[in-house]
Amino acid sequence: MSDRKEFRDLADPEEAHDAIASLDLAPDPETIPLAEARGRVLADRLDAELDVPGFDRASVDGYAVRARDTFDAGEADPTTLPLVGTVHAGEEPSVTVEPGTCVEISTGAVVPDGADAVVMVEDTEERSRNSGDSGADAPSHVAFRTAVAPGDNVMFAGADIAAGARGLGPGTAITPREIGLLSALGVDQVPVRGRPTVGIVSTGDELVRPGEDLDSARGEIYDVNSYTVAAGVEEAGGEAVLYPHAGDDYDEMERTLIDASEECDLVLSSGSTSASAVDVIYRVIEDRGELLLHGVAVKPGKPMLIGRIGDSAYVGLPGYPVSALTIFRTFVAPAIREAAGQPEPPTATVDGEMAVEERYSEGRRRLMPAGLVEGGDGETLVYPVDRGSGATTSLVEADGVVAVHPDTEYLAAGESVTVQLFSPSVRPPRLVGIGEDDPALSRLLDLIDNPRYLADGSRRGLRQLRAGVPDIAVTAGPVDREPAGTEIGGWSREWGLIVPPENPVGVTGLGDLVDRDLRLVNRDTNSGLRTSLGNAVADLAEERDTTRRALVEAIDGFERAVRAHESPARRVLAGDADVGLGLRVTAERLDTGFVSLGTERVRVWAADDRLSKPGVTSLRALLTDGERGESDEVSGGRRLPDILSKLPGYD
Repeated sequence: MSDRKEFRDLADPEEAHDAIASLDLAPDPETIPLAEARGRVLADRLDAELDVPGFDRASVDGYAVRARDTFDAGEADPTTLPLVGTVHAGEEPSVTVEPGTCVEISTGAVVPDGADAVVMVEDTEERSRNSGDSGADAPSHVAFRTAVAPGDNVMFAGADIAAGARGLGPGTAITPREIGLLSALGVDQVPVRGRPTVGIVSTGDELVRPGEDLDSARGEIYDVNSYTVAAGVEEAGGEAVLYPHAGDDYDEMERTLIDASEECDLVLSSGSTSASAVDVIYRVIEDRGELLLHGVAVKPGKPMLIGRIGDSAYVGLPGYPVSALTIFRTFVAPAIREAAGQPEPPTATVDGEMAVEERYSEGRRRLMPAGLVEGGDGETLVYPVDRGSGATTSLVEADGVVAVHPDTEYLAAGESVTVQLFSPSVRPPRLVGIGEDDPALSRLLDLIDNPRYLADGSRRGLRQLRAGVPDIAVTAGPVDREPAGTEIGGWSREWGLIVPPENPVGVTGLGDLVDRDLRLVNRDTNSGLRTSLGNAVADLAEERDTTRRALVEAIDGFERAVRAHESPARRVLAGDADVGLGLRVTAERLDTGFVSLGTERVRVWAADDRLSKPGVTSLRALLTDGERGESDEVSGGRRLPDILSKLPGYD
C-alpha cells in the first residue's frame, strides 16, 4: 500500500503571499562600523551632534575682509587694503581683520575674527608701496576690483547641518552619499536593520556540490539550487548560509532542518516537496512545526511548502532550478527585502507581441519564461523559452516572464503581452539564432555583441525561422526544402564515426554498423548530422539493393539519440557504445579514433526582413571577408578563415 500523499487543494498565489507575510523574518537591529554600512538600512534616526561645518569657512581662495571696506571697489577704481596676515586650512587664525585691512585665506580655512566676507583671488591684485626716502618696501597691499556683500564666499558654522538637526531617518538606504554625511557628523558606528539569516538546504541523494566528482551513471547531478538561491538571498538583502545536502531519509532531513531553524530566521529547502513516497519534508514540518500551505496554483512551482519550524520561518521550493528560482523571486525575495528594510527594485516591463502561438490549458497561473527579439520593422517580439523546469539553460536564455491567466488556453501569434524583465538591467540580445550546434559558430558568436543562440538543431532552426522568431538559422547537411531566408555564408566540416582510441574493433565504414554487432549512439532527429547519416544509409541501401528501413533496423542504436554534438563521443569513451556519430574536430579534441564518412555544408540563413540588423550585418561581415564595417563589433584580424584554420576537418 503506497503512503503517497497527494497535494492538498492548491492555494491561490495570493494565499501564498499572505502565508509568507504572516511569517516574522525580521531580525533585531544591529550596530555596525561605518566602513561596513554601505548597502544597509538605518534602523534609527541619526541627528547631528555638532555643527557642520563647526566654524565659519572660506569657500574660495582669496582674501578675508570686512565687506563694507569693498563697497566702493570697481575695475576702474580698485580699493586697496593692507595685507596683515595669512590663514591656511587646518590652522587656527592668529590674526584679526581690523577695519581697513585684509587677510589672505585658503579654501576651507577658518574665517578670522572681524571678517564677514571673502573676495576671490581672481578679483584682486597684490601690490607693494614704497615708504619714501628710506627706500624700504612697506607691507604688501591688495587691490580689490569688485565689491562683496556680507557672507559672500563664506560657509557659516552649521550651514551644512546644524547641531540638533535631523540627519538621516530610519529606513534610509545607506549609499556613498549617506556615508559622506555620516562621516561629516563624526559617526563611526551605525544602527542598521538586521539582515535576515537564511539557511539554504538542498535535498536529494543525487546532488553533488560543484567542484566535486560527479558519477552520471548513478544519476548524480550538480547542485544548482544552493548557489543560485543563495545569490538571490544576498541580492534581496539577506545573509545566506549553506547547509550540507539532506538525503531522502526522514531522520537526516529532520536533523538538517532543525539545525538550520535554530540558527536562521528563515529556512529555504529545495526539492522533496512533491507528492511522492520518498518526499518527506512535509512530514518533518508537520511533526516538528506547523505546515501552513502545501501546493500553489502556479506554473512553474506547484509543489511549494510554507510553514514554521520552531521560531524560524520555513519555505520549501521545488527541486527543478527554473521552478525554484521563479518561486523564490515571486514569493520569497519580496519578504526578505521587507525584513531587511530594502526597497523593492524598480519594476521593468516591456510590451511586445507573441512571435508564435503558445498553447496552455492547465488551469494554473503560468509564469512563462520569455525571450525578446527585435522584428524586421523594429517591433518587439516575444517568444517562449521553455525547455522544461529541469533545464538550467532557461535561466539565461530568457529575458523575463509573461504572467498567463489560469483561464487562458493559448496565446496567439501577434497577441500583445507584457514581459516582466528579470531586472531593469536586462539587455535584449542584438542577434538571436537557432539551429545546429557547431564549434566554428561558437567562435564566431564570441565576436558579436550580445548574441543569443539556441542549439536546438537544424530542423528546429528552420521551423522557427519560418515562424519569424530568430534573426538567423544555422543548418548542417542537406535541408528538406529551401529555407525561408537568405543564405549569408557558411563552411564545410568533416563528419563520420567516433570510435575508441586506436579503433580497437577495426571499424572501417558505415557497413560495419550494419554487418557487425556494434552499438551506435546517434544524434537527435533535429540534428543535421543525423540527416547526413540517414542519407548515407540510404546510399548504402541503394548499393546493396535493399531498403533504407532494412539497414536502419539492422543498426543497433540508430534510434539511440543524444542532443549535443560531443555526447556520442563521450558515450564511446565511457564504454557505453562502440561507435558514435560525430565530427573530426570532436575526435581530435577528445583523443578518440575517427572514421571519416565525408563532409557536410554548414549554412547560415538570415530572415529576409532582418538583413540590416546590426547583429546580422556583423555576422555577415565575418562570414564573407571579415572586414569591419561602421556598425560592426568585429575585431580586425579575426575572420572566418582564421577560425576554420584552427579546427581540424573544417574548410
